[in-house]
Amino acid sequence: MNNENIIHIDAKDFFLVEPSEIYAEQISEYRQEFLDADSSMDGCGPLRRCENPIEYIAECKKYKNKETIPNDFVVTTQFLYVRKSDMRIVGMIQVRHYFNDWLSEFGGHIGYAIRPTERRKGYAVSMLKAILPYCKELGLEKILISCIDGNIGSEKTILKNGGVYESTVCEPDRKRNLKRFWITL
Repeated sequence: MNNENIIHIDAKDFFLVEPSEIYAEQISEYRQEFLDADSSMDGCGPLRRCENPIEYIAECKKYKNKETIPNDFVVTTQFLYVRKSDMRIVGMIQVRHYFNDWLSEFGGHIGYAIRPTERRKGYAVSMLKAILPYCKELGLEKILISCIDGNIGSEKTILKNGGVYESTVCEPDRKRNLKRFWITL
């Protein structure tokens, strides 16, 4: 395992690491699990459209650099949340370094997802907690996170990490209500 890409070691069982070739097979399996479950891949960046995990890794690298990010996107760092005991990717979390108009209204600084077979085990709470020091390192003083109204698991994850409800907004393109929360770092 290449430790230079790890930004935070969870005190017990997990670590956050940027996507790399050593995780290519697992990234492919992770993606397929979401497709098979017809589940949202929020916080996974371009994973849904990237069938080839090497292409996905390359795309994630593009999003880290202001000169190479696609139009209408912002600088973003993608992380895998890996369980130490079996080195399995259990989640992904994405940090957007600043806002564009859409993110300031609907998306926020962070998106995340836990693979369907690993949900309801508290992993999202610990993954979000683990990424907060990185957000602070970026110079962020508070972060915005939104979740679909009715996604109780995501709402609880945000609240357990100090999230304070601000408002609910309607995202017109997808015709869904999003609850907005702020976490002070």
